[in-house]
Amino acid sequence: MSPIKDFTLTYDALNKENTFSDGDTVTGTVSFSLNKETKVKGLVVKIKGDASVHWREGTGDNRRNVRSHKRYLKVKEYLIAEDAKDNVLPEGDHRFKFSLKIPQGDMPPSFNGIHGKIVYVLKAKLSRSWHLPSSEQKELNFVTRSFPQSQLMCPQAGSVSKKDVQMSATINRKACSPGETLSIGAKINNSSSKKVKLKCSLEQRTVYRAMGSRKVTHYSLCKVVGDTVAPNSEESVSCQLKIPENIVHTVHNCEIISVKYEIKVYVDISFATDPEVLFPLVIASSSVLTHQLGDDFGPYPAAAMGAPSYSDFPAPAYPSGPYPVPAAPGAYGYQAPGPAPYGFASAAFPPSLVQHQDPSAPPQFQHGEPPSYMSAFPPSVNSSSEPDGKA
Repeated sequence: MSPIKDFTLTYDALNKENTFSDGDTVTGTVSFSLNKETKVKGLVVKIKGDASVHWREGTGDNRRNVRSHKRYLKVKEYLIAEDAKDNVLPEGDHRFKFSLKIPQGDMPPSFNGIHGKIVYVLKAKLSRSWHLPSSEQKELNFVTRSFPQSQLMCPQAGSVSKKDVQMSATINRKACSPGETLSIGAKINNSSSKKVKLKCSLEQRTVYRAMGSRKVTHYSLCKVVGDTVAPNSEESVSCQLKIPENIVHTVHNCEIISVKYEIKVYVDISFATDPEVLFPLVIASSSVLTHQLGDDFGPYPAAAMGAPSYSDFPAPAYPSGPYPVPAAPGAYGYQAPGPAPYGFASAAFPPSLVQHQDPSAPPQFQHGEPPSYMSAFPPSVNSSSEPDGKA
């Protein structure tokens, strides 16, 4: 029986979001009890950051595993030197404090998806000769600060014209943190004989790359509906779109995984192609955006651009989970696979890159307790696989 009892690893939070980034110092304590005098080989604490992707593609004899791995971080500190002659600890309680400096660098944020993940792990290990080590690890929520300033400044504007409908749209942010509300305004000139509606959705596109191939998933995370514009009229309308509380952050600096977002603003025209404008959006923690933008980043009025939005979708019940997907106040959001990449031209994505939802799966609506991220986008959801390219 092992003499080591209650082996515990704890670390100190740096902020209310409990996140870490490059340049931060992770401090904490490793504690354990010994029920007798014990000789140990060493005690080490380390942080590792790794990205990995995996999926299977092909059929029959041509079926293969596609994998890739990238290490971004490894730092460690010896609290008890390895193989020192005097590594004999007395019976009783023991506490060792540690301090690990994360080096400066362009490292991607934590991420967990269907075909890959980016994980930063803090681990403590107490080794003894000819015995299994005692160990414990904690996953760190890592965020990146390496967004170029040009990607974060606001606001944005765009316009589109299609037959009898013209729209000029604006959005009051180019970057925001989870849980914030975006104000989206539009001036719509409806010269048609039909009434039209302003609609806004949050699009997510994730690309996994490995061995010359890539896997693409495309989701429409939530949607809100603005006011109706009557036939042969011109009006200024708006939408208020709330970003999901636990949405995955933008991943732009990883060679094998990227996550990008766009806000799609469009005019819903019955029995016609909808004119749309796509706005790139960076999702990052509030601490990172405050660090990058200073006084330029902060709260803004939810109804700064017009009347409150509403939804024309019903709100059935659905299972609860830890990753909510809320919509704007007074509106329902809905779940359906399919993301627009930020930084792309203001045109619809090619059909080969669009993810379609299983028609047998029930849609998820925002109402009451929201669904978990993985229940909304389960691993069984198919995603497109194609040769890797620059696009």
